[in-house]
Amino acid sequence: MIRRREFMLLLGGATMAWPLVARAQQPVLPVIGFVSGRSNESSVRLGGAFRKALNESGYVEGQNVMVEYHWLDGQYDRLPSLMADLVSRHVAVIATPGFANGALAAKAATTTIPIVFGVGEDPVKLGLVASLARPGGNATGINLLSAEVAAKRLGFLHELVLKAGRIAVLVNPANSSTAEATLRDIPEAARALGLQVQVLNASTSREIEAAFATLVRDRADALFVAPDGFFTSRRVQFATLAVRHAIPAAYSNRSYPEVGGLMSYGTDILDYYRQAGIYTGQILKGAKPADLPVLQSTKFELVINMQTARALGLNVPNSLQLLADEVIE
Repeated sequence: MIRRREFMLLLGGATMAWPLVARAQQPVLPVIGFVSGRSNESSVRLGGAFRKALNESGYVEGQNVMVEYHWLDGQYDRLPSLMADLVSRHVAVIATPGFANGALAAKAATTTIPIVFGVGEDPVKLGLVASLARPGGNATGINLLSAEVAAKRLGFLHELVLKAGRIAVLVNPANSSTAEATLRDIPEAARALGLQVQVLNASTSREIEAAFATLVRDRADALFVAPDGFFTSRRVQFATLAVRHAIPAAYSNRSYPEVGGLMSYGTDILDYYRQAGIYTGQILKGAKPADLPVLQSTKFELVINMQTARALGLNVPNSLQLLADEVIE
């Protein structure tokens, strides 16, 4: 017979083993590697739009899917090692909404793990897909039509500053793909408007300040800020410096005028993060990126901050106010 003490020891061991068995039997949740060039603080609503779309697709974070958020805050040099890590751990999907460098780094790291991107440039020319209708590989997503949007944004800026003859264009060279696209598209659009272009670079907060000092010294009439996640995370700095130096500036998304920037025109960013979430959910359900056509943005928004316009001594034409999706008073 087993003595009482031995019985209790056996019972205790069995009790301790049960949680281990239960944990071992729990299904491993698929992991989404979400990578953004922005900062976490500047992107709360964007992450929320992505999660909401996942929820609508039947995936709830922590219940049947895990999302790893990687906010680079402009540290694009981290991309190769980050993508290598995600690939080594066999994540289910890599989502890179909003910047081409992330999509290109993911594509360079894997030909098998599905990638959902959001890029302003032509994804065919970037080598991400074979065609928009039939991507044909492991990547698909949204084309933000940056060239068309950038030309129109410059046109709106010119309408606000009719006397402008010289425009400074600020790019982030660390975000090479977007910087190259901006410097390819904007000079042509500027020539059509009779504008001269001065190119400035910045990859840090200090370099942003230096760029403003340069454009003030060189008497640029206005500033065109290229789309960039790091720039967006420094939007308050941009708005402050622009008002301080009386520089009318145009930006790529509404988060700038919401904190005092003059105006923005661009793709509705909440919409394309939502679209990225929808495609991610479809892929988790078994859809192949090769069969999901690349979507093209259809929602764009013009936002004008009237308080800033008045501070800069600008008269915003009624025609422009009527075109605006939002006029911030």
